Amino acid sequence: MPAHRLPDRLAPPGQSRGTGAPLDAINTAPAESVRQSLLTCLHSLRWATRITAHRPYPDLDSLLAAADEAAYDLSPADVAEALAAESLPVLPEGTYEAAHTALNAAYAAYEARFGHVFVIHANHASPDETLNHILTAIRSRLTNDPEEERVLVVDELRRLAKGRLVELLRGARR
Repeated sequence: MPAHRLPDRLAPPGQSRGTGAPLDAINTAPAESVRQSLLTCLHSLRWATRITAHRPYPDLDSLLAAADEAAYDLSPADVAEALAAESLPVLPEGTYEAAHTALNAAYAAYEARFGHVFVIHANHASPDETLNHILTAIRSRLTNDPEEERVLVVDELRRLAKGRLVELLRGARR
């Protein structure tokens, strides 16, 4: 299931996904359905369980604040769990082969140094700037010590999760 869609099973009883408010779906759906949908935003069972357990949320800001707080509280094992399910950022269609080669080399250097996939929230970069944004960030972060990078990784995971959560709710509105 794509990360930007709430499954139909999240719709309140008697309503299809398109007729209920997205936040209502999060607040009223069965806990396991919500937890599974949240795992598409950040693959940390602890994070998804915590957000699910604190329902209902009165508004989107409250939900996003809870998502932030839960992300800040991730243990090293939770971060490792989330990173294991992350994929590398995707380059825009039409990117030159040489760019893919440069990016693959940077990814390999990063993984060799830190032992996990590189994560970055690049949604604010325009498609034309995505490659430069990712390469600049990865080169800069390769100079970090492991603890400094761990802090940045948690922040990037938090930003990715919030962005995906907003997209999940947008998809539910449709």
